[in-house]
Amino acid sequence: MSEPLVILDGVEKSFGDFVAVRRADLTIEEGEFVAIMGPSGCGKTTTLRMLAGLEAPSAGTIRIGGAVMNDVPPHQRDTPMVWQSLALFPFLNVRENVEFGLKMRGVDAGERKRRALDWLERLEIGHFAGRAIETLSGGQKQRVALARSLVTEPRLLLLDEPLSALDAHLVIRMQGVLTRLQRELGITFVYVTHSHSEAFAMADRVVIMSQGEIAQIGTPREIYRAPANRFVAEFVGRNNILSGTIQQAGTKTGSGALHTPIGRFDVPAAPSVPAAGATASIVIAADMLRITREAVEAENSVTATLISEEFVGSIVTLFLEADDGTEFKVQLQERALTDLDIHGGGQFYLSWATGDAHLLVEDAP
Repeated sequence: MSEPLVILDGVEKSFGDFVAVRRADLTIEEGEFVAIMGPSGCGKTTTLRMLAGLEAPSAGTIRIGGAVMNDVPPHQRDTPMVWQSLALFPFLNVRENVEFGLKMRGVDAGERKRRALDWLERLEIGHFAGRAIETLSGGQKQRVALARSLVTEPRLLLLDEPLSALDAHLVIRMQGVLTRLQRELGITFVYVTHSHSEAFAMADRVVIMSQGEIAQIGTPREIYRAPANRFVAEFVGRNNILSGTIQQAGTKTGSGALHTPIGRFDVPAAPSVPAAGATASIVIAADMLRITREAVEAENSVTATLISEEFVGSIVTLFLEADDGTEFKVQLQERALTDLDIHGGGQFYLSWATGDAHLLVEDAP
């Protein structure tokens, strides 16, 4: 079995007394699309810059294509980067921008032009080849930046929040462009973003970082449905988290019961069931909660009052509050509101199946 294309082995990066990245272990296979996510200052961009050679690790080893890259300068790596600012040259036209990397590699003028025009056509902007950069829209500039990075046909492409400056409708379109290109070319993408929707829509695996450390690595579904700890559960989506104490084991629908300030709930089955008296949390995704006007027979249920709602296209998120102030979020299709009468006042009943919840133990209060 061949070695992964990228290996980070105990990688750290410090700036004086500040540790930006701490003990990062990560492998990336050839042809993977990996997204690195986390809040501002979590170390995701520093990790990308170390892969690009723009920062040298303070400890650990970075291997790309089987070679140790710790002290290899950027121009000697085949790791082009698409920047958040795009970093296009305003004094060069579109084709000349795309040719730039080939020119630096000594490719002759005729071949440079042929390959640049070919990539502009692939990205559906061939007719802009002679245009000045400042005459292009944001989406068009994004495609020029991609063509400039891909024209050298690298094994590894690094992308630092490349869609953050685009309008929402352009982001969706560019997600499709990026995903199609990555699949067609088999190039490994390492993509830094703060956007959950971008990462979950495009990546094969997602890396969640917090305070310089990797909090979880997994497929988008694994990250969303089975967060490794409370930080991930709170960061990646609209999860409902109930914390308390394990009261007993061996319930009918789960592996134990969790006693919380707002009630007693069955704990979903887990490889390791916490002992009675242990603190733990259960996580229920917003789309796993059922909301009704009338009480229904359910494994787990609470009552709550509607506080507000948020509409995003055909999806609506309802924000509710239990008597003790515990907040709940329910996500459902807009058409499901027809019979719910959300503005009629009064209480709502929230319920969920035990198996639809996820158990957290390690970082519960």
